Amino acid sequence: MAMKASIEYNKQQYTIDLSKPLDISIPIDLSKQCLNAWYIDDPKISPVVLGDWTGSVEQGADVNFNNIAFNPHAHITHTECVGHITKEFYSINKKLSKFFFLAEVVSVTPEKIDNGDFIITKDAIKSFIHSKELEAIVIRTLPNTDKKKTTRYSNTNPPYLLQEAAEYLKEKGVKHLLIDLPSVDKEQDEGKLLSHNAFWNTQEEIRFDATITEFIYVPSSINDGTYLLNLMVAPFENDATPSKPILYKIL
Repeated sequence: MAMKASIEYNKQQYTIDLSKPLDISIPIDLSKQCLNAWYIDDPKISPVVLGDWTGSVEQGADVNFNNIAFNPHAHITHTECVGHITKEFYSINKKLSKFFFLAEVVSVTPEKIDNGDFIITKDAIKSFIHSKELEAIVIRTLPNTDKKKTTRYSNTNPPYLLQEAAEYLKEKGVKHLLIDLPSVDKEQDEGKLLSHNAFWNTQEEIRFDATITEFIYVPSSINDGTYLLNLMVAPFENDATPSKPILYKIL
């Protein structure tokens, strides 16, 4: 059954079907090879053990009662605020206070440069959004396969966003950047984090309400174009938290 809703954005009306969400998050799933980056061990989910009691119905308990150990930056779709790169503590749970945005899904083929890196340039994304007023961009890199949900990224030098591209998105007023890579920056960049810093404008007036979401997966069945984005985050007082971005097709 369709559940249509009408949304007003920048004085324009958009209609969506709430019964057809498009989930672009990657969960922690220990039944398969885990998504992983940044040189740390895999996440762990295990029942609590208290004396002779184990929190598992299979092992005789009344409930399943698990501990979960993970790192949001390394193991799961996550959304981060500027607190990820500042000495001062800033929490994504405080800085993200709105959760629905008009978003553009774009498919980009990273360009190989002389040193062997694969990069996303300003020109690669400019044509998608130059004439649009958007709060969010969802970048899907090509080629696109579901292997992105289980890739081991450490020491692989994945593609990344050039500083010029991050600056362009900032200048265009894009507040929420979502990408299907472990980082918008080069894996080993001597701690410069050029794209993070450019997008959050850390050298001038910091954009505290801007976010970066990494480790998404946009299935190929989702076409490029404009969607309504619901950016849901778990309530952790931390620089980053697991998130579940959902797209809704505009009717």
